[in-house]
Amino acid sequence: MSQPEGTTVLFVTGLSGAGRTSVANVLEDDGWYVADNVPVSVIAQVVDGVRSSEIGAQKIAMVVRATGPEFADDLARLRGELTEGGADTKMVFVDASDEVLIRRFEHVRRRHPLQGTGTLSDGIEAEREMLAKVKDAAETVIDTSALSATRLRTMVANAFPSTSGGGLTISVQSFGFKYGLPMDCDLVADVRFLPNPYWIPELREHTGRDAGVREYVLGQPDASDFLDRYTGLVDLVGRGYLREGKGYMTIGIGCTGGKHRSVAMTEELTRRLAAETDADGKPRYTVEASHRDLGRE
Repeated sequence: MSQPEGTTVLFVTGLSGAGRTSVANVLEDDGWYVADNVPVSVIAQVVDGVRSSEIGAQKIAMVVRATGPEFADDLARLRGELTEGGADTKMVFVDASDEVLIRRFEHVRRRHPLQGTGTLSDGIEAEREMLAKVKDAAETVIDTSALSATRLRTMVANAFPSTSGGGLTISVQSFGFKYGLPMDCDLVADVRFLPNPYWIPELREHTGRDAGVREYVLGQPDASDFLDRYTGLVDLVGRGYLREGKGYMTIGIGCTGGKHRSVAMTEELTRRLAAETDADGKPRYTVEASHRDLGRE
């Protein structure tokens, strides 16, 4: 079961309903070869087959599910055998709170695979016990209870870099502090230090996307200074992300209600970051703007 040098086998496991498939989808989008629901007893053969076939993948992700009380020991033994054969093995465990898992199962009207004749909570508890040793052995644990899809993608892509050699995608999101901090940001900036267009009657009902509000916000001396400095800071961090092989960064720009200042500043920061180029004059980043609270009352 000797593996060619450079082969990485990543095991994706965790609680049912916690998001194993979502993690696998991110990995597949980022160039990993992904195999889902493969029995532990045949994973070694699958890895050998993938490496020796025309696929020739060097990064292979295996989504594995708890199948019985011997699952943890069987998985530990398999990892040991693959490591002895020259592969680099890693494991990510996907977790979520009981309350979130129950809500997700009820939403899709599914029974828990270990529920049997008991309750949904019984099934979750049984699986937690079965996977306790597996969770302890995982190098990475991701709790998806409060993660957005964007933040989950960022965490997975940054923990397990892309094989496709792609650049860095930066998502810049405006938000209103009155509605709470976003859960899915790597960096957060507060632009409430700028004068609020809300107090200008002719601007109140408009947004940071409208010319009048945009000109008012960006016309403030401190706005230009902030954008110059913050663009440089994000570019510094972004270049570090690229060196580390990270694929995604999410930035939150907040004001009071997420309607005026944060929207205008998000649009301008997005424009500036999109204009950053590498040594060959090519765009350094793919930049996307979004507005979480635009349209709220």
